Amino acid sequence: MEIEEVSSCEALPLLSLNHVSLLVRSVWTSVRFYEDVLGFFLIKRPSSFNFHGAWLFNYGIGIHLLENVSIDDQYDTMMESRPINPKDNHISFQCTDVGLVKRRLEDMGMKYVTAVVEEEGIEVDQVFFHDPDGYMIELCNCENIPVIPISSCSFKPKYGNCNKLAVSKCGLMETEMMESLSMDMMNFAF
Repeated sequence: MEIEEVSSCEALPLLSLNHVSLLVRSVWTSVRFYEDVLGFFLIKRPSSFNFHGAWLFNYGIGIHLLENVSIDDQYDTMMESRPINPKDNHISFQCTDVGLVKRRLEDMGMKYVTAVVEEEGIEVDQVFFHDPDGYMIELCNCENIPVIPISSCSFKPKYGNCNKLAVSKCGLMETEMMESLSMDMMNFAF
């Protein structure tokens, strides 16, 4: 029944990502980071706010910084830097030159981790690093991988004759997702 309800719903009238809000220990330390490292610039923030913060903008999105000096007490975080883990929560920005990004981060003495995603011969280079409050930032050339809605992937069972892996126009993850969805739908029908 849930599947029918979800499929009959109309999508919300969204346009795009507007901003990301982050709790920070020091607004001005974070402002400098987002200006100097990522190229954001300060914009006017409504004067009716009764708490310390800053708004930045560039690349069509905003970053809203909300100062909370007791962030470590509230969220049990550690002041020492934790490992850079690409599988952690992060904000990702597309960039035009990953090599230049790495050189600039090295010039600034910033630690970073790289990864490469490959799909059917197309490669995406990723660079991950932390902001002053430990939020993960990713810079990548993600536009290299085309956006293909799962619904456009033709479903072929994972194993054809003789247990050989079936090949489809979509990647392994899409095939797995379609197989899982079809199994869920069959289980739901009974």
